[in-house]
Amino acid sequence: MAFVKWMDNAPLWVKILLALPVTGIVWAIYRVVKGAVKGNMAILIGGILWILLGWLALWLVDLVCIIIYKNPKVLA
Repeated sequence: MAFVKWMDNAPLWVKILLALPVTGIVWAIYRVVKGAVKGNMAILIGGILWILLGWLALWLVDLVCIIIYKNPKVLA
């Protein structure tokens, strides 16, 4: 739970850095942990899919959502 809380409260520049292709796996892990903590299977499965497919183009979705909404919104 501390990891999810830290990610939610991180400064915007940190969130943007973590959404770039090389470090984008952090947001996938965030989704898996958040889904497990909240008991939400959709978020958990979304996080697992993000780990597998995030390197393709999903990192760009996270980056755009973080810039616009300050947090990832798709399956998070």
